[in-house]
Amino acid sequence: MSGIPEPDEFRAQARQWLATVARPRAADGEWGSGSDSVAVFENWTEEQECEHTARTQEWERTRYDHGWGALNWQEAYEGRGLPAYYEQLYRAEEAAFDVPHRTEIFPVTQQLIAPAIGIWGTEEQKQRWLRPMLRTDELACQLFSETEAGSDLAAVRTRAVRDGDNWVLQGHKVWTSGARVATWGVAVCRTDPDVRKHAGITVFLVRMDAPGVTVRPIQQMTGGASFNEVYLDGVVVPDTDRLGPVGEGWRVTLSVLAAERLDSGNLGLDNADRALDLTRNLGRPLTGSEQQQAADLHIRTLVQRLIGLRVTAALVAGREPGAEASVGKLYATETMRRTSDLVSELLGSRLAADTGEWGTYAWTEHVLGAPGYSIAGGTDEIQHNILAERVLGLPKEPVR
Repeated sequence: MSGIPEPDEFRAQARQWLATVARPRAADGEWGSGSDSVAVFENWTEEQECEHTARTQEWERTRYDHGWGALNWQEAYEGRGLPAYYEQLYRAEEAAFDVPHRTEIFPVTQQLIAPAIGIWGTEEQKQRWLRPMLRTDELACQLFSETEAGSDLAAVRTRAVRDGDNWVLQGHKVWTSGARVATWGVAVCRTDPDVRKHAGITVFLVRMDAPGVTVRPIQQMTGGASFNEVYLDGVVVPDTDRLGPVGEGWRVTLSVLAAERLDSGNLGLDNADRALDLTRNLGRPLTGSEQQQAADLHIRTLVQRLIGLRVTAALVAGREPGAEASVGKLYATETMRRTSDLVSELLGSRLAADTGEWGTYAWTEHVLGAPGYSIAGGTDEIQHNILAERVLGLPKEPVR
């Protein structure tokens, strides 16, 4: 690892730099101060989402410009060529400082879309998109899911028809996070309906302000609208904005999905830790059942972090951690469920009635939002199928 700092040295350098540009967070022991939000999906208005996104972009640009962004990218993109897990080392140090919370659009842009462009993009596309996305001057959302396709992403119906040097897109996408603030949308489209479904797909980058693109928020149970549906009504996309070869879109899509599942294993850990803090600040002794649930959740957080290290080790070894990532995703969604169970047991009616007491009714956001992650990033059923095929060696169901 010539030229690469040792992990402890790197973390010390990160702490030293962070101390020059950000304030430390309040001490963990200050229960009852600051925000008590534990929302799984943000509950903002469009104005609030735009304001927070702008603040986060400013911070991400500061990181990038000082050499602390794009850590595992090449020098050509102002990266440092560090191993992938150094990003996690940096994040561990950053968590101790008061910097803007990264909403989903940021990891989607920097850790999902940009690497896919790095793999599949032409040199012109890499020059045009990578630096602006890594610096977050431009943000990208995923135009993947469709109501008719369900969990079978290869069954998309959004059509892209060739028209000279352009393509005309017609279709409807759902569950798109960040569509209101994204510059680009990565659209999975059907370009050939006459071949098997996995072979007739092509991926395009679509300007979210292009004529024919309509974004409509989807209201959540909590009353907010983190997700959107996106209508593509005769949207003209130049062929220069096609990502990957025509008909090879399924392979491009898998590149994005693999990265998404790698990032999902850390889901819910902050809220699980907050739930355990609640047990220590409840103001009454825990019942035997509550003690058992709290101990179970504590052990789960330790195991989940170990699974994350397994995923990192696979990356360091140059392997695609498909099975490890699926285990991490399944484990994370179960951790979120058990966090809901524990806080419901602890708070009782205070979870359902807003008394204004810090750290009580706010948990409604977690309880109502957590089930969504059994669907997001590949449903639990999809993850079980991956493990059945890749670990147990069971045959795939025949295509009918």
